Amino acid sequence: MKKKILVVIINLIGFSIGFAQEKSKGIKELDEVLITKNKKAIEQKADRTIFDFSSQAHLNSGSVLEGLKKLPGLIVSEVAGMMYQGKQLDVYMDARPLNISSNELNAFLEGMPANAVERIEVITQPGAEFAATSGGAIINIITSKKSKNYLSATYSSGLNFTTYDKLRSRFNNSLLLSAKNKYFGWQLNLGQSYRESNLKSSITKDENDATTNLSQTDADRVTRSNYAKSALTFDFKNDRLLLNYDVNYNNNDAFIEGNGFGFVSSSDVSKTKVLRQDAVATYQKRFNDKNKKLDFKFNFARNDNDFNLQSVILNTAVLDNVALQDFYNFKIDYSQPIKILDQGKFSFGTLYETLFFETKNKGITNLDYQRRTAATYLELQSSWEKFDFIIGGRTEDYAISGKTNTSDLIPFNQFRFFPNASMQYNFGPQIFFSINYNKKISLPSTSSLNPNNTNYQNQNINYSGNPQLEATIFDNYEVKISAFDYAFIGYNVSSARNQVINRVLLNNNLVSNTSINISEIKIHNFNIGLPLPYMLFTKGLKETIKMDFNPDKINFLYLYTGYQKHQIPNLNTNGYWIFNLMSQVLLPKEIKFVTNFNYTTTGGNYYYFKTTKPFSNSLDMSFSKKFLAGQLSVSLNFDDILNTNQQGLTSVGTPVLLENKFDTRRFGFTLNYKIPTKNKLAKEDPNLLNKDKKEENSNTIIN
Repeated sequence: MKKKILVVIINLIGFSIGFAQEKSKGIKELDEVLITKNKKAIEQKADRTIFDFSSQAHLNSGSVLEGLKKLPGLIVSEVAGMMYQGKQLDVYMDARPLNISSNELNAFLEGMPANAVERIEVITQPGAEFAATSGGAIINIITSKKSKNYLSATYSSGLNFTTYDKLRSRFNNSLLLSAKNKYFGWQLNLGQSYRESNLKSSITKDENDATTNLSQTDADRVTRSNYAKSALTFDFKNDRLLLNYDVNYNNNDAFIEGNGFGFVSSSDVSKTKVLRQDAVATYQKRFNDKNKKLDFKFNFARNDNDFNLQSVILNTAVLDNVALQDFYNFKIDYSQPIKILDQGKFSFGTLYETLFFETKNKGITNLDYQRRTAATYLELQSSWEKFDFIIGGRTEDYAISGKTNTSDLIPFNQFRFFPNASMQYNFGPQIFFSINYNKKISLPSTSSLNPNNTNYQNQNINYSGNPQLEATIFDNYEVKISAFDYAFIGYNVSSARNQVINRVLLNNNLVSNTSINISEIKIHNFNIGLPLPYMLFTKGLKETIKMDFNPDKINFLYLYTGYQKHQIPNLNTNGYWIFNLMSQVLLPKEIKFVTNFNYTTTGGNYYYFKTTKPFSNSLDMSFSKKFLAGQLSVSLNFDDILNTNQQGLTSVGTPVLLENKFDTRRFGFTLNYKIPTKNKLAKEDPNLLNKDKKEENSNTIIN
């Protein structure tokens, strides 16, 4: 049976590649039109996958977190973090690391509306130019838009409702302004988000006995988020200065009713306030050779978190925890063309960064943590006939120290070398086979180190970080064949030493949740993506191959399937399957109808957890249409129509069962309106702030 399935898969991939090759023969005159006039929903590159968010109604109707959960191959777990095709993700925003994770990250992404995002880049093979601390892979959330050579204004809004046990509302508004004159360019994005939501959770001591309930909670949550993102750009002949300042403020409340073994009921209120500020100054030196560049960048980010849990019945503070994190980063990047084989490029850079992290419990400092990293890298790229090669290396020197209120941290002072290499064979335009390898490191996140509880707790539940966590070393391998962005088949394995994992343990009737290191783990991931035009079923294969069309403008079904297995010593683990079906149908009156179905099988191991319910089980639909010559875009969304999305996990080595249900059934609308300006007929300058200095995929805010 398995052989038959494999034969079918190979034949389908072969059809897609053959189809792509036939297509490439007849679109030379259309290449420029396809690239400049149409955004691709998905774009595959040798080291990354790019997802367009701004024009995909089924992705940008809710929060950024809700949109990310719909991406094929991406798993977002409240327990174990974010993973793409088997690789743990380090989260960046506008090319800068967020340096937050776990619940803080989810709350941050939940508070940002998805229609503020331009695109998502998942960098599955980060090269030497990326920090070695990126771990297995990077997800880069790009919020900035291209500017125009006149005043441009876009208003975005969304209104949604959830209907789990009662009607709850969610709405967001944002305004994007940008312009350029002969002296400088500027951009300002202001927005707010308000979300009401519900979470029902239960923890059962014995998964086979529902009467052994340790904790059952019903939490009504209110999330308020306000943000401002600004950019200024000054041109000096060939050079350029960029200044960015972003600020996000979240003010979140939760009203929790609970009961469990040993207590009849509890009533608590939690309040979380998070202020995040991020400032960047970048100077770009450019030369007569447009492919030669020298960049200097300084980045400062501050994250201030205040969490309080109050008992309504006892009128006392249960938790009063604060954390302050300051991050400084300075880097230099240089690159120039060099004659290697047919052609090539030489890149060199250096980095120095420091991070200071302090936590307090009821006014008493219980963690003082400092981290310093110094790094240099060298990378060579070359091409020979149909082959592309990349080889690079990065050295990083770490000095980590600190103390808790009871002891000093185990110091981490190491100098390490991280190589990377890749080879790609190009069968034709956008059709390639690639092999990649890189060695990376992941330093424990401050969220995992934080000894304080920043979650709800009662008599039977305790959450805490682990200040003594050690760094994780990764060896990542991948082989992949891709055709015209949409069709691909790949296999990757990530081998990690000292992997940081989330661990749930049971001591009598107390369930503790913390992070620990395990000696080693291998994560295997096999994945396939395949587009099937619906005309294939009506016109047949021969006629379909003859057609010249843009895949984003036709009716098609996109199939994604992934199989993932976590291999842990002395533990018998099972793999699990991930399925994603996305159907696009163009209805009359240019209405686009998109259906998205996500499902993961149960019984598989996710680190030390075993799933009893799917990580994802959701049927979503959206209808979108453009009005007023494309100035107004309106979409209607219906998420988790069957109300099937819920999570259930058991903790290996214990009989504990953890279950939760969010109010994920949602409906509403989203609109984007390009406000007419006096100079609305002026031509767009897509390279406004980059001109001849532009890097691929760069824009106003990130460089």
